[in-house]
Order: sequence, then C-alpha cells, then structure tokens
Amino acid sequence: MQSDKPMLQLALDTLDLDTALEFTRLVAEVVDIIEVGTILCLAEGLSAVKTIKTLYPDRLVLADVRIAEAGGLISKMVFEAGANWVSVLSSATLSTMEVVAKEAFSHGGEVQIELQEDWTMENAMKWQALGIKQVIIHRSRDTEKAGMSWGSKDLDIVKDLSDKGFKVSVTGKLSIDDIAVFKGIPVYAFVAGRAIRDAGNPTQAAKDFQNAIKATWS
Repeated sequence: MQSDKPMLQLALDTLDLDTALEFTRLVAEVVDIIEVGTILCLAEGLSAVKTIKTLYPDRLVLADVRIAEAGGLISKMVFEAGANWVSVLSSATLSTMEVVAKEAFSHGGEVQIELQEDWTMENAMKWQALGIKQVIIHRSRDTEKAGMSWGSKDLDIVKDLSDKGFKVSVTGKLSIDDIAVFKGIPVYAFVAGRAIRDAGNPTQAAKDFQNAIKATWS
C-alpha cells in the first residue's frame, strides 16, 4: 500500500479554452494534476495543452486524447505540446501502446490506460511489460446511474491492480464523500471535474477534496 496520499486531478472538459482557464486560475494552486479533457482537446486542439502547461509549468498536465490508433504521431504531438501524460484506450492494440510508450518515455512522460469494459488483467500485464504503469478506472455505469457509491467490486479491482504494481486513478462523478470509501485502498489520483467546476466556490471545493484526502490518508 502506498504511503503517500493520492493526488487530486482537475478534469477540464469545457467547450472552449477561455472557460477552462477561468476554472484553472481558481484552483491551479490547489490541485496536483490538470487534465486537458477530450472535449477540450477536440474543441481547441493541442494548443490548449500548450497554453495550460505554459501557464502552470509546475503542474502535471494530462492530455486526455484517448489514443486508439496512430499512436506514434499523436503522442509525439501531445508531448511536443508540453504534456506530461497521455491517455490511451485499453482497446488499442499492443503495438499502438508500444509506440506511445516509447514516445512518452523519450520525453520523460507517462502513459495512462483508460480501462474500458472489455479490458482483461492478462492484457494489463502486457501493458506493464512495456513499462506502462498508470491505469484509470471508472465507477461502473450501473452503480453511477443508481446514484450509489463505489461498490465492493470496483474497490477490489482498484486494489488488485495496485497489488500488481499499477498506479490506479479513479473517476466517475466523484464526490467528496466518496473519498472515505477508499480508506485503506491504494489510489494514485482522484479525478474530479464537475464537482469542482460547478461548485459555487471552485477554490474551496478543491480544498475540500484535498482535506478529505488528507483526512483519509492521515
């Protein structure tokens, strides 16, 4: 089990860069990771990644482009834009993941695998053999639709992946109350988007998330 507390990742899935920067300005000093979300990357291109990394060079920046193919070219563009991490779909071929990993490592970056419904632990171990250590898991759709917290099955998956050496981030309409559910379970980062962006006071909302993380991992 990791000794350090999990990091807090801000997900920016806005439709334009100006709106993203408004939120980022309010919480950049509180969060650990700034995720340039898929929607923002599609709306503004990788200039959004470059702008955010230029403004906040001391923050980890994830370009959530969710690579499925053409991994070498896309990852090269992403890291040249200044990203620290890039996301890849778990359905991508092993050869795609290999070229993305090589590109990432050549820039001192990392690859984050977005776990889809058909992922297997057998495949995960093949990713790990390539040097990929990060995965991100979503709360199951049925659990989310029912308005329920993370279930024991979800938590078991997080723990199993962590026990096998992966750095596991979690996302899926996370609330501050969800943090305590993971007590005793290694989590690399908690990803929050709307819970921070839509709060009346985004700065305080981010601080509340950090305080909940500290309290749970104290």
